[in-house]
Amino acid sequence: MRPGNQSSMSEFLLLGLPVPPEQQGVLFALFLGMYLTTVLGNLLIILLVRLASHLHTPMYFLLSHLALSDVSLSSITVPKMLTNMQRQCQSITYSGCISQVYFFILFGCLDSFLLAVMAYDRYVVICHPLHYTSIMRDEVCILLVVGCWLSSCALALMHTLLANQLMGPGNQSSVSEFLLLGLPIPPEQQGMFFALFLGMYLTTVLGNLLIILLIRRDSHLHTPMYFFLSHLALSDISFASITVPKMLTNMQSQCRSITYTGCVSQVFFIVLFGCLDSFLLAVMAYDRYEAICHPLHYASIMRDEVCILLVVGCWLSSSAQALLHTLLVNQLSFCVGTTIPHFFCDLAVVLKSSCSDTSLNELLIFAEGGLVFILPLSGILGSYIRMAVIILKVPSLKRVSKALSTCGSHLFVVLLYYGTIAGVYYFPSSADSKDKDIIASVMYMVVTPMLNPFIYSLRNNDMKRALQKIFRAKNTPSCH
Repeated sequence: MRPGNQSSMSEFLLLGLPVPPEQQGVLFALFLGMYLTTVLGNLLIILLVRLASHLHTPMYFLLSHLALSDVSLSSITVPKMLTNMQRQCQSITYSGCISQVYFFILFGCLDSFLLAVMAYDRYVVICHPLHYTSIMRDEVCILLVVGCWLSSCALALMHTLLANQLMGPGNQSSVSEFLLLGLPIPPEQQGMFFALFLGMYLTTVLGNLLIILLIRRDSHLHTPMYFFLSHLALSDISFASITVPKMLTNMQSQCRSITYTGCVSQVFFIVLFGCLDSFLLAVMAYDRYEAICHPLHYASIMRDEVCILLVVGCWLSSSAQALLHTLLVNQLSFCVGTTIPHFFCDLAVVLKSSCSDTSLNELLIFAEGGLVFILPLSGILGSYIRMAVIILKVPSLKRVSKALSTCGSHLFVVLLYYGTIAGVYYFPSSADSKDKDIIASVMYMVVTPMLNPFIYSLRNNDMKRALQKIFRAKNTPSCH
């Protein structure tokens, strides 16, 4: 998100290694051999760990991830260095440079975290050998690796965004904030809508926190379906918290501004949690498909490690999508005094407010972003069609009612969520009816996260029983 009045800069000059020209060939062969040894050696480690069953232990599981990280870390810089040495071309594009910054920090941090986890693994095996298998369980190892990846991604993103501001072209005026027009509400109704949205936000936060608490406390809810639901609840809390508190603050203070950093952060986290909601809804549909269509194999298919890997995949895919869109938005030009006709920095509205060419951003939304929208939705609808076919082969009132109670709430959330997003991003209103887009945004940003606790809890007997247990435990006097 760059201001206007700036010169164009498309590449940087890499000076390379301080090597005399006559020694370039020797060093090229040396570094090429070292790079091939690194790649082939670490790929061999990964292959052996995957194929040999006696290597399916925590130590080698962690080692395989370290090998993958080492291959990636070398591949970020060495091929470009070798290419420059051969072609005598020392340049690197702006996109290539900022990508190197991100991935170098990502895999550098990942190496550091994985080495620490491997040291912890060795500590447990030597100092607590009798409890090693119970401490370093499969799900614990997966969570440790996931934590390493997510922490590394977060650190890399933070440094990349800061570097992206420093690496901008010179001769630019300063844009420190934007003007958010907010909701199209008459001034005399501001107080009423402030109370309404505050109540909806508190309901969203408390309701979804209650879902997470019940799932954590009640062992009967330690199933794949509720595991995914707890992550959806966390995503809904985060999704609403990105925009609603800022909107309420602006309504009360009559201050419509948002800082540059705040706006670009909103873009990132809205894409992150928006994609995460989409992926989690698809995973939940797959879980219901397995429960209804393959009930005898459900426990073996939806094992703990499979569920964790599915959720990790959702988080990593969403983070990648958010990073991609944010970096592209961060390179757009904005004139001083830019006004955003919305109550938050929505990606589509930010693109329309830019002074520069946004064709690449729009292409990404419709192409790659469309896959994020269409593939999960297709998977969800395909799962439900397959379930309906199987149920209708041997129709019975009991089977139909059970399927509706199991899947009806999920299907309602899917239709509400995808319907409103499609209205905003893929079937936008005309310029004369922007208020409809804002209302649709309120639906998926505020209303849907608020409804999820009611849809999944009040109509769910397992959640009701878990809630009743908590109240009974509080009302039962303790015996001394």
